Amino acid sequence: MDITTVADDLIVIHDGTTVHRFDDLRPDTEHHVLGRTVRTLGRPNGELLCRFATVNDVHFGEEECGRIDDDPKGPIQRSRPGEPAYPETMNRAAVREIAAIAPDAVIVKGDLTCTGTDPEFAAFEACYRPAFGERLHVVRGNHDSYLGQHLYDNDLWIELPGIRVALMDTAIPTETTGDIGEFQLRWLSEMAASTTDPVLVMGHHQQWTPGAHTDGHRSEGYFGINPDASDGLNDVVARHRNILGYTAGHTHRHRVRSMACGAPTVEIGCVKDFPGTWAEYRVYEGGVMQVVHRISDPGALDWSERCRHLYADFGIDYETYALGTLDDRCFVWPNRAA
Repeated sequence: MDITTVADDLIVIHDGTTVHRFDDLRPDTEHHVLGRTVRTLGRPNGELLCRFATVNDVHFGEEECGRIDDDPKGPIQRSRPGEPAYPETMNRAAVREIAAIAPDAVIVKGDLTCTGTDPEFAAFEACYRPAFGERLHVVRGNHDSYLGQHLYDNDLWIELPGIRVALMDTAIPTETTGDIGEFQLRWLSEMAASTTDPVLVMGHHQQWTPGAHTDGHRSEGYFGINPDASDGLNDVVARHRNILGYTAGHTHRHRVRSMACGAPTVEIGCVKDFPGTWAEYRVYEGGVMQVVHRISDPGALDWSERCRHLYADFGIDYETYALGTLDDRCFVWPNRAA
């Protein structure tokens, strides 16, 4: 039984495919539910100014979940005969849930596709664009640029009530690893200096931090943003205290670490398998709350539960890795400008 979501007014517990949802709760209060004691998040001061949502690693076109290259170990999960393709099941359910909160924006942080083919990009657009139209903002990931494609490769400055989002292209065409160029970092610094509103930086690849390896090794082959570019991002964030921090996808896990300057650097799990999540951001006058939701459509839960033990043959505890802790998923971003 997993306590998957806590907000200022909400607790959600998943017991396999059974969902227990407790609404209209008091903020910053201990609540006793299903034998658990859970404290709701404190609500930032002031009015709620906007809500927006993010997804990442949606992987339209993928047919095998849990495969590593050509290794036969798994377990490898596939949609059963007669079922829709699992990326369709998970993303359609995510779109319905996100639409229900009437978000001011929906931000997709890369890996829209499996291999970046035209039909896969079209399937992504057919799922997300009709629901959100101009509120949809998209950047590519490594899966979308393996063949040297340049769709969705623009850095975007998204202005919302009470907050600005800098959505940055971290993909290196044909590569798995990520980068942020010096010209991108100058752009981010200039844009952050142009506003007194809080800024949240987003991209596909996770940031390297000094604690990424126990021996402090600065590997240029790091699976996320390379160390030099990660240091550059830290330096920009350190100079502009209205930048709350950075949040990414790519790793298919929920995790919060700290940059060298102390700002959070955050990873959000994938849509396509366990636990199957999307993130909501509630922007108040006094702060920003992150609330991660597990997709709770019955068909989506049936699929994501099948994926709970992916990579077990490799000795990986995927459910613990992917789900992370409750504090990794649901929290109020520290106000660095205070």
